[in-house]
Amino acid sequence: MSEGVEWALHSCVNLAWSGPDRAVSAARLAAWHDLPAAYLNKQLQALARAGILTSSPGPRGGFRLARPLAAVSLMDVVAAVEGPEEAFRCAEIRRQGPGAGEPAAEGADAADCAIAHAMTRAELAWRKALAAQDLDEIRRQAERQAPEAPQRLRAWLAAQ
Repeated sequence: MSEGVEWALHSCVNLAWSGPDRAVSAARLAAWHDLPAAYLNKQLQALARAGILTSSPGPRGGFRLARPLAAVSLMDVVAAVEGPEEAFRCAEIRRQGPGAGEPAAEGADAADCAIAHAMTRAELAWRKALAAQDLDEIRRQAERQAPEAPQRLRAWLAAQ
């Protein structure tokens, strides 16, 4: 998973903390964590295409949450940034080299690679876990860990 997912998740929480009436530019969001603005903007645009954020152009433009954090799962963000493809892609290397073409045991499904099957089960569990957790849970946990963070961000944005 790329670091863009982490950046996108933090940006969503930061946008919630900034308030619903404030659009925040990619450059401002990037500056808060000392990130490259152009790369963060790509993640934010992906979130906007997925309907997680809205964007408005112009000097007072920027990004806002399109829906409440409670309506955005971690999986929504991962899929927006990384795409819907599965993380594991079986290349069928079992069908290459000297061991290629060995017959499957009687009654076994020759098309079902045991490794691909195990990885698919693990990915399904991972995706279910991410889909079960929403960003509002993350926001609440972040606020428990750093209660001053929302006010600090708002004050920093107001000073700029």
